[in-house]
Amino acid sequence: MTDIRDQWLAEIAAAADESALRELESRLLGKSGAVTELLKNVPKLPPEERRAAGQAAHQAKVAIEAALAGRRAALDAAALARELDGGGFDPSAPALRRGSGSGPTREVLVPWTRPRGTLHPITVVRDELVDLFRSLGFAWLDGPEVESEFFNFEALNIPADHPARDSQDTFWLDDGNLLRTHTSPVQIRAMRHYRPPLKVIVPGRCFRSETVDKSHEHTFYQMEGLVVDEGVSTANLIHTMKTCLRVVLRRDVKVRLRPGFFPFVEPGFELDVNCPFCNGAGCSVCKQSGWIEILPCGMVHPRVLEAGGVDPERYTGFAFGMGLQRVTMLRYGVDDIRLFTGCDLRFLSQFGEVAE
Repeated sequence: MTDIRDQWLAEIAAAADESALRELESRLLGKSGAVTELLKNVPKLPPEERRAAGQAAHQAKVAIEAALAGRRAALDAAALARELDGGGFDPSAPALRRGSGSGPTREVLVPWTRPRGTLHPITVVRDELVDLFRSLGFAWLDGPEVESEFFNFEALNIPADHPARDSQDTFWLDDGNLLRTHTSPVQIRAMRHYRPPLKVIVPGRCFRSETVDKSHEHTFYQMEGLVVDEGVSTANLIHTMKTCLRVVLRRDVKVRLRPGFFPFVEPGFELDVNCPFCNGAGCSVCKQSGWIEILPCGMVHPRVLEAGGVDPERYTGFAFGMGLQRVTMLRYGVDDIRLFTGCDLRFLSQFGEVAE
């Protein structure tokens, strides 16, 4: 056994390239290889010979596997040295990494490429909405996430003693400012900076101290819309919302308007869409109602127009605040809002386009 093992090891050491090494690996360790046959024949030997023969065959297998790995590493090192010496080395080519081979070849060298990420599903939906509203003549604006109490509440017809504040559990800062609870403060900033006619869209992040569940998050994304001009009516609002939802959800949806109270609009509405998860039958996502609240909207309150420096006797307008997470849930059929704020790439990589 010692002589034949030494012969095999010598053949491995003399292998000139990877191809010769693979041939030896198959001949010695393959399904019908010489070492494999030795191990298979051990049980057929007389009992008194099995122990010694088994140990010798196992030692030969271990020595051959180590010799194959060592020779493969030496061949790789020699090939790299030749390339670095100018033998066709291209520093701009993708690096090589070890990949899975087939048959007796356990590893092969394959080109290495950097994995490409995808846009977050909320980003995809936001960008599509921005493109849609831009095509309708809206301008894209932004505003600060740390707001003053005036812009976040008072200028929007929500004074300190107004009960509407109870529904917006707020993160207050030590300096008296707060993390904005909605994107609506940008309405005031836009009217003060620009003059009517005015059409703006404001996507952004908002914060509320809410209990997290399948349909609520403490950090969420909204898209605010504001139109101010002469002769703007509820009909303009309904047409804009139906156009928006039809494009972003990529299907015709049933919508309904319910009367809703929001201090900064009068009249105010809740716009709901038919639940896509149960087709209106009732489920945990829609709280058994068959409808999902998608956005509040309404005609801008005269006091809000005045706070923005706009004459309410001459101008009217409508506004809406869209929950981007909820629109994205409807778009992709996701039934738990918490998935969007996690970092599970297995979930996030299913959506969106490749990020350039």
